[in-house]
Amino acid sequence: MKAKNIATLAAFGLAAGALVLSAATAQSKTTITVFFGSTFRPDLMRPIFDRFEKANPDIEVKQELGGATSELQNQYLTTVLSAKDSSLDAFLIDVIRPAQFQSQGWLEPLDKYLGGSAKTQEFLSGYLPGPINADKINSQIWALPASTDTQFLYYRKDLLAKYNLKVPKTWEEVISQAQTVTKGENNPQLQGLNFQGAPIEGAVCTFLQPFWAAGGELLQNGKVNVNTEAGRKALNLWVGAINTSKVSPLSMAETRTDDSRKIMQAGNAVFGLNWSYAWAHFQGNSPDPTKVKGLIGVAKLPNFAGINASSANCQGGWQWGLSSFSKNKEATFKLLKFMSSSDAQAELSIKGGFLPVRKALYNNSAVLKANPHYTQLYPVILRAKPRPVTANYPKVSEIIRTNVNAVVSGAKTTDQALKDMQAGLEGVLK
Repeated sequence: MKAKNIATLAAFGLAAGALVLSAATAQSKTTITVFFGSTFRPDLMRPIFDRFEKANPDIEVKQELGGATSELQNQYLTTVLSAKDSSLDAFLIDVIRPAQFQSQGWLEPLDKYLGGSAKTQEFLSGYLPGPINADKINSQIWALPASTDTQFLYYRKDLLAKYNLKVPKTWEEVISQAQTVTKGENNPQLQGLNFQGAPIEGAVCTFLQPFWAAGGELLQNGKVNVNTEAGRKALNLWVGAINTSKVSPLSMAETRTDDSRKIMQAGNAVFGLNWSYAWAHFQGNSPDPTKVKGLIGVAKLPNFAGINASSANCQGGWQWGLSSFSKNKEATFKLLKFMSSSDAQAELSIKGGFLPVRKALYNNSAVLKANPHYTQLYPVILRAKPRPVTANYPKVSEIIRTNVNAVVSGAKTTDQALKDMQAGLEGVLK
């Protein structure tokens, strides 16, 4: 055989061997499928997943994106997990979901992966208490915090300065200032006050936050206590904003969380209620163009004038759950621990405005440079109140949000909505 042919065969053999080795390596990889909503910024998540893969070359992470709201994501996960489908290994769930998912047997308990009781306590000591409490059921940890959250009052600094207005501290001042600015600007596109009135989870907080600020509590002495003066004050705030002061359009009945963000980012709102993630978008770290970079301020939610109750925020955030049906539990937990690390948390906060779940990051210079309002609002974050922790939460949410939407849209009066809310909650919330 000629030397040239021998060399060709040798080269072919080496190439074939490399292909076999490559195929074997690919087959030996564990593929983890992770589900989360599109609003959690897949453009920021993918680079973090890539770094995890580089550190763990035997693991591949596949993203699966879901709906833009907590309800749509929950519907999909409920369908998949009810079928005991192992196609999803991990998922992000709303802070309100762990008790529901745990009761259905969909979550893998995590204590054993953390090394037992003592090591679990040591690991969790660096986290904010609120997110950890949401993930702790019957003294076990069932999820790891991905981000915490709460709603703030975003406002146009430039427009308040133009009309010599100070940052409002009461809801009455918000309404009055919104009237002043919208009248002065005479711009039909400019909303005075934007909020979420669509029948989504955000509408639960739309009700609870002013309800708490008016001195209300869902449960008092073990009894539902919604059809009250505090309930009327909360709902009438939004009804009045639309029908009386006219600082909010009727379209609030169709407005979802990310709709609110886009409206304000386009320069079309004086005041807006939204979660922490909106901040990065407003500053230009966003797939969408912004007209308000440098023009947005952030404040805690207002009180009501003359009512001796502190303003209160809903605790929000997202949790990493490990599917009890996953066939790759060890590898998946390794990913969840990585995503809950200080480095991943810091990156999501700096680039995406997500509130970290690790206490130390609120003193991190890079995090604070990107989010200067953290210093002022850290006490607000710590005081955020949980929505009811119950396996019946989906029904609780449905009762509140559908009645809020009915009031905002004009389909129900405030009194009728409160009667219906009271009756409905008495059947599921105890």
